Amino acid sequence: PELATLALSPFPIIMPPPDWRHISHGREIPTENYSDQPFLTHTDDGAWVCTLTTGPGDEGVSGQHVVALRSEDQGRTWSEPVDVEPSAGPEASYAVITKVPSGRLYVFYNHNSDNQRAVKADNPPYEDGLCKRVDSIGSYVFKYSDDHGRTWSADRYPIDVREFAIDRNNADGGKVRYFWNVGRPIHHNGAVYCSLHKVGGFGEGFFTSSEGVLLRSENILTESDPAKITWKTLPDGDHGISVPEGGGPIAEEHSYCVMSDGSFHVVFRTVDGYPACAYSRDEGRTWAPSQYQKFADGRVMKHPRAANFAWRLENGKYLYWFHNHGGTWYEDRNPVWLCGGVEVDTPDGKVIEWSQPEIFLYLDDTYVRMSYPDLIEDHGEIWITETDKDKARAHIVPPEFAAALWNRTPATEIVKQNLILEVDGATPLPNSIAAPTLPEFTARDVSLAYQGMKLLRTGFSIDFTCQLDSLDAGRMLLDTRTSTGQGLAFIITDRGTIEIILNDGRTENRWDCDAGTISAGQKHHITAIIDGGPHVISFVVDGKLCDGGEHRQYGWGRFTKDLRDAHGSDTLNIGPGTTSLRIYDRALLTAEAIANHQALA
Repeated sequence: PELATLALSPFPIIMPPPDWRHISHGREIPTENYSDQPFLTHTDDGAWVCTLTTGPGDEGVSGQHVVALRSEDQGRTWSEPVDVEPSAGPEASYAVITKVPSGRLYVFYNHNSDNQRAVKADNPPYEDGLCKRVDSIGSYVFKYSDDHGRTWSADRYPIDVREFAIDRNNADGGKVRYFWNVGRPIHHNGAVYCSLHKVGGFGEGFFTSSEGVLLRSENILTESDPAKITWKTLPDGDHGISVPEGGGPIAEEHSYCVMSDGSFHVVFRTVDGYPACAYSRDEGRTWAPSQYQKFADGRVMKHPRAANFAWRLENGKYLYWFHNHGGTWYEDRNPVWLCGGVEVDTPDGKVIEWSQPEIFLYLDDTYVRMSYPDLIEDHGEIWITETDKDKARAHIVPPEFAAALWNRTPATEIVKQNLILEVDGATPLPNSIAAPTLPEFTARDVSLAYQGMKLLRTGFSIDFTCQLDSLDAGRMLLDTRTSTGQGLAFIITDRGTIEIILNDGRTENRWDCDAGTISAGQKHHITAIIDGGPHVISFVVDGKLCDGGEHRQYGWGRFTKDLRDAHGSDTLNIGPGTTSLRIYDRALLTAEAIANHQALA
């Protein structure tokens, strides 16, 4: 859909109707039944080339192979896919692409070159001690294209990867290597670095241990004979990039950036409930000890066993893709959240300072998982691809949305756009006022023959300050409920948190802020954001987005799509201790809630 501008002071956001964040608004990249890692690069003739892993079956099934497609109109249309490897051959998987100065394109991928049909695995869960999924063994290889991705070399070229301890200690004693890759190549100082994730074994959870390495080629940018391209495996020593001390056995899906001072930054997934990161100041030869990635305010980020990628952009800033909850398994990759990063100086060199996150993409079916993104910039626009393992799509990142992520200037004014109620300055506030009319979340879709539900993708936000002399359970802060419970309310829970209740007379939904964020006797600024796009409730308390902390996996919660509205009585009751109140008839950005906190400080 065409983009329409909706000015959201102080962050104007480009919003295609009804909600640009819904993944259905992306531009689909054609695939077979299975779709993975839609990675992009520019060609010298002005096109995009996308390489991806696809196949007639599901992930890991025979027939999985690598294809390439071209688009000359930013993903609106695509050429017919061409095989980099045929579906009839051994498994070819998990391709990444890069371009060298001559215009040649290289694609790197796993290839089960020996067509091995099983690999040793733990028993249990594999009853016979054999894993018959074989897309993560064999050789790491590359092919090339000299005609902008239209055709690919007949020959493939294996890369000699140095053996590490994790290889020697696998069930085959290193005679068979277990590995794969999702990290895109990086270029620096005349060399190309390709990511690889070494695997120690197969068992519960598929991979039972993993670590990251880089494959460095000093001559690929200039050597025309692919057989003469040389490779060195980094880091030095016998071990790859692994988890922080005390973490679990999984360090995988490493994503690398080259920073402005030549430092390398890497972020990767773990099974610890947090993403990990590390820095190298010597071009990948050695790495500082890994640490769990943090926001600029020092809080540790939360993330499950899913891809989390960071990209450095042409403007020198960064974007970071993750899922903002503390799961330790493969589930719950919907919605996608983005952070913005900027470089800051430290005694050890530059590091990336990350903003608090915003919801970037979502789908209504919460079991669907979006992942394995890539980023490309084109004529000043930022595009991010993703796949739900069925369809692959490309999505534009609205520039004002990215600017809100990168903004570091403290706000001095309250956000006014869509402000429908403001009560401030009175001490104390009145006990009751007229309740504003809030947006409805659903409507009857008369365009359908059966006139079913239409999700309106609306929302609202309630922003208030309070100073409470006690945190007695059941204490009311704000309340529009009728005698039957219909409406909305904010109350104190028995955990000492502030909870919002939403009730339309048919269904009731509740969510509260994180435990430990509210204290009796202290003044607090609370923003509750009720976002009817992804149907997410989030709390920002004193300028910090609740993420669950140590008490729960999620800081944000969902409300049902069956909730039609939060209409209650015509009166909004205000409890003692509430000192200011603002209501918006849209979902604020996290950044806007933070801006309000800064303006009120």
